Amino acid sequence: MAVAIFLLIAGLAILLLGGDIFVKGAASVAKRYGISPIVIGLTIVAFGTSAPELVINIFSAVSGSSDIAMGNILGSNISNILLVLGVSAMIRPLVVKPGTAWKEVPFGMLALVVLFLLGNDVMFGNHTKNILTMGDGLVLISFFIIFLYYTFGISKVKGDKAQVETFKLGASISFIVGGAVCLTLGGKMMVDNAIILAKIAGLSELMIGLTITAIGTSLPELVTSAIAAHRGQVDIAIGNVVGSNIFNILWVLGITPMVSPMVLSPGVNSDIFVAIGAAVLLFVFMITNKQGKNYTMARWQGALFIGLYVLYTASVVFRG
Repeated sequence: MAVAIFLLIAGLAILLLGGDIFVKGAASVAKRYGISPIVIGLTIVAFGTSAPELVINIFSAVSGSSDIAMGNILGSNISNILLVLGVSAMIRPLVVKPGTAWKEVPFGMLALVVLFLLGNDVMFGNHTKNILTMGDGLVLISFFIIFLYYTFGISKVKGDKAQVETFKLGASISFIVGGAVCLTLGGKMMVDNAIILAKIAGLSELMIGLTITAIGTSLPELVTSAIAAHRGQVDIAIGNVVGSNIFNILWVLGITPMVSPMVLSPGVNSDIFVAIGAAVLLFVFMITNKQGKNYTMARWQGALFIGLYVLYTASVVFRG
């Protein structure tokens, strides 16, 4: 058991290293094309910080551990909103542009609703199991393409450029490739040893996915958004979380059932509802606190988010 814990932690460390250098390389390349901060947050940074979820889900799908894959995504999305944005807002009140409040956040809510509809075959059809199939994955990928089309459109809007470190093209590509290698290695180590620990401790794979792997794979978002908030790069902090959540549902869960069909546990709906509730609460907080043309998420709202996340995590542990 001690070896499995050590390898789990080592895998997480490799994942974080991979995510960090991947984001640096990708953001450096994007900066050369004059892409706006919110677009970098919604796409390049979101893709980099969602890469651990993608790698873990692919290995989970190959291993037949659908509960870890689904728990990883839902747990990460809940963690991103309640924990990551909560901490970021505590560091600095988050000023949100109208497009983010009225378009990107609702799009993330729509992605969760689509997942709920696709993942409930028993409720909406004559089936005995809830399964995400290749066809469901293609539907999610189709919505993801729409999202990319939208972000391409807003990338043409003039605005302040992101304050990101730039490197020579060769170094940037090396960061991207090296990051991808670390993400793959770390993801496999985490999945393999999470399964071992779940069996030893008698815990469900869904609980492991919702807590250990979800929090672990959300650390890149937490670090990225917290640093961005501290530096006053609020667009990147917000865009990172909103974009990552959309990537998780539409891209990661779109790819996963194309690798192997995902049989969903009956209790997963409760976590989908929590994720939807967190997104709705984020939307309400944003639109009810308007300052000029923009919206603001205050420090007290960030503190409330953190408290709600603690309560949610406790409820997951309690139900086992």
